[in-house]
Amino acid sequence: MHAKAAPRPRAKSAVPQTRDPSATRAAILRAATDEFSQHGLGGARVDRIAEKADINKRMLYYYFGNKEDLFLAVLEQSYRDIRDAEQALNLSETDPVEGIRSLVAFTWNYYLEHPEFLRLLNSENLHRAEHLKRSHEIRAMHSPFVAMIDDLLERGRRSGVFRAGVDPVQLYISIASLSYFYLSNRYTLSTIFGRELLAPREQAERLGHMTDLVLGYLIRN
Repeated sequence: MHAKAAPRPRAKSAVPQTRDPSATRAAILRAATDEFSQHGLGGARVDRIAEKADINKRMLYYYFGNKEDLFLAVLEQSYRDIRDAEQALNLSETDPVEGIRSLVAFTWNYYLEHPEFLRLLNSENLHRAEHLKRSHEIRAMHSPFVAMIDDLLERGRRSGVFRAGVDPVQLYISIASLSYFYLSNRYTLSTIFGRELLAPREQAERLGHMTDLVLGYLIRN
């Protein structure tokens, strides 16, 4: 009588076993966004990201390769989130002047509500955008947004309200800068001028000031 052969051990799958890959990726990105925004790329730790996402490091590396690639994925997702939210403003159906008001207010409020976005931009600028330069998505996701602003400006020009020759990219950079500089430097500026720049009244005054500046430039005299 022959003894039964011992069963062969099953080969380990290269793919980590998980019930919901999409949910796992999303959990990793949320945890990584928090970690990178708090500590920057250099100070971020994969161990902490895995712990926050409630996964093991092997799974993190399977989905995103390495820390540098994960950082790029976080940047891409962060830009995707803000561009999707901007598209939801539906500015193509909005009066040009009101559309500009909406865009300025949206940018201001988004930066207020998502300080992690500003910190991620600060971190990537320290690295001279070396990660974004590797992205195959970043330019494509921004093209519709630029086209939306351009359409808003052109409709305002045709109606005789806006001046001609306004570059939509330059305009958006100016709108973003008005919010970004104020918020990224709020601690030093508050100390220098003896004003709490994030007090509700100061926030409302800032939004009104930015809106007046942008519309003052665009509207024809």
